[in-house]
Amino acid sequence: MYFLPRRALRIAAVIAVVVLFMAVLAYFWESSLNAYKLEEPIYQGQTGQKVIALTFNVDWGEEYVPDLLKILEQNGVKATFFLTGRWAEEFPELVKNMKKHGHCLGNHGYKHLHLNNLSPEQVKEEITRAEKVIQTITGERPYLFAPPYGEFNTSVQKVAAELGYKIVMWSLDTVDWQRPEASTIVNRVVPRIHNDAIILMHPTQPTVEALPSILKQLKEEGYRFATVSEIVGNTATEKGTEP
Repeated sequence: MYFLPRRALRIAAVIAVVVLFMAVLAYFWESSLNAYKLEEPIYQGQTGQKVIALTFNVDWGEEYVPDLLKILEQNGVKATFFLTGRWAEEFPELVKNMKKHGHCLGNHGYKHLHLNNLSPEQVKEEITRAEKVIQTITGERPYLFAPPYGEFNTSVQKVAAELGYKIVMWSLDTVDWQRPEASTIVNRVVPRIHNDAIILMHPTQPTVEALPSILKQLKEEGYRFATVSEIVGNTATEKGTEP
């Protein structure tokens, strides 16, 4: 070893430094991941009962929201509304009305962007900016996050976890944003319903037309309605809406 050329010793030293640096980097990366455990997104509830949650992703369609709220109130149903920050800024009275009637309000980002295409800093900005708007209007901070377009990756999951959010997806999609016939929306829900279902909807005219029938048929089948926070937290038995 003592007879190795100085060049070889320098190379060995550089390699040792690089290996040490990579080891330190890996340690801190693993520590960061452990600090914010990446939970799997929520696709359905956890009660094991005939309880379901209606969710509405809202970035447009304000003209249909009052009718949706009226139908929900008439049927004694509480839903979960995921709002973009820009929509909430433009229609604060509708947001207050949702809150007043006991609906759960979640975060849907600020501008409804494809988050998978953004940097972690940009994702954080989208979530926190919407959060501030919703909290300013309602006085409460949302903790449920529905990513726009249902898109998420590890980076989005990590940012959401760091900010204290649970990512919410769905188990039944009405695809009502395509504005099909109301009967099509009903048939995408009622025959496929299951315990703890999370049903994705949007404020559209066909949704307004389909919702009374969906509520009526599911109640007749013995299902109760609750918010996402209730069925995820196993409190739907206490807080869910009776048929």
